[in-house]
Amino acid sequence: MTLRFILLGLAFSHATFALVSKDGVTGRLPAMGWNSWNEYECNINEKVFLTVGGLLVSLGLKDLGYTYVNIDDCWSDKEKQRDNSTGRILPDFKKFPQGIKHTAEEIHKLGLKLGIYSDAGSLTCGGFVGSLGHEIVDAKTWAEWGIDYLKYDNCAVPDEYDDEYRWWPENWLGGPPAEDQTAGGDGEARPVPAPAGYDWTTSKSFDRYKAMGDALAATNRTIQYSQCAWGHAHIEQWGNSTGHSWRMWGDIYPQWFDKWQWSWGLMPILNHASFFYSETDFWGHGDWDMLEVGNGNFSLEENRSHFALWAALKSPLIIGTPLDGIKPEILEILSNRDLIAFNQDPVFGAPAKPYKWGVNADFTWNQTHPAEYWSGKSSRGVHVFALNTLDHAATKKINFAEVPGLDRHTKYTVYDSWTGKKQGRFQGSYKAVVRRHDTMAIRIVKANGNHTYS
Repeated sequence: MTLRFILLGLAFSHATFALVSKDGVTGRLPAMGWNSWNEYECNINEKVFLTVGGLLVSLGLKDLGYTYVNIDDCWSDKEKQRDNSTGRILPDFKKFPQGIKHTAEEIHKLGLKLGIYSDAGSLTCGGFVGSLGHEIVDAKTWAEWGIDYLKYDNCAVPDEYDDEYRWWPENWLGGPPAEDQTAGGDGEARPVPAPAGYDWTTSKSFDRYKAMGDALAATNRTIQYSQCAWGHAHIEQWGNSTGHSWRMWGDIYPQWFDKWQWSWGLMPILNHASFFYSETDFWGHGDWDMLEVGNGNFSLEENRSHFALWAALKSPLIIGTPLDGIKPEILEILSNRDLIAFNQDPVFGAPAKPYKWGVNADFTWNQTHPAEYWSGKSSRGVHVFALNTLDHAATKKINFAEVPGLDRHTKYTVYDSWTGKKQGRFQGSYKAVVRRHDTMAIRIVKANGNHTYS
């Protein structure tokens, strides 16, 4: 088997059954909302979340689908941890004087939903109490509080819960998925690589995340389940049977290239996404981490590319930038109706897929220049995304014969997704100059108005 076909094989889904929520709605489409970590880290309190809820409404973001207000780490009592008699996690009453249930009630009054955070280990990443071994009592507690969303992290896993074999996506450098990962980013040795065809549902990572999924499903409340397993244990192969979304990579950081400490820039993450995308569909979504749009030193063009490609991947769109005083140009990006419509399309659940790499030959693993040409269908046409990874402006040509579902003989009307404006009618191809690190985002429909494609 050639390397090309080995890599192609990575994109095909391993057949698993999707977790369909009891209400028939929650988790069918990617979640949209806001998370506290990027802006506040541990400096949170009830006022933060009520203020953000009000801003989601007043800025028009709620009406666009951003409905989750998510509490990240550091919300519980770090010293007392749990009630001695009930075993329930205790909130930090200095931060939440009337408890989390009161916060949920106030958020619900705004027509929004409240999310919370825990960990599939003994402690959270911030050193607060985790939920491993306490899944049932914690799920019941959150349901009684009125929680609507759980982000479930992967820190402080006891040694006895280590997987027999290891898969960490950051250690994959292209090639067959069973590549030996004995030399890990943590410096520890894993002497035995997973054998080809290994069933990752037999891993302890699967057990840890399924335990919480089962506990949530057993409550009398529908809670969206975001599995923050960092792509470990090939969660993309089983995450849609245990939850609604699954993190595909380590933490994101607002820079274009490389990594900062243990967090990663956009291009390394997108490079991995260029090969691992097909498991995303209705009821299950690969999560490429929170949006850093508006953070760090991103240029306007880099912010646009970040949002466009996360929307194209049908990743959850969870804002991680301050909303109070948000710059108009950042709000405009986050509010782009055409890109949100693709992400939230009710008819087509699959994400955009790369159809051509661009700078590199197709199927090239490259953390600086990943796949540049992506396309996907929606109920409103065929969407094409052309990323410019170069450090200067470049003309990007879309040859219709290369785009799945299009052909060189048909006349098409092209719309610019950034402006919503019609660019005209074209046959054979469409081209435009794309600025440094920007992304062309266009929507293509047949000029005769027929939106049906092969």
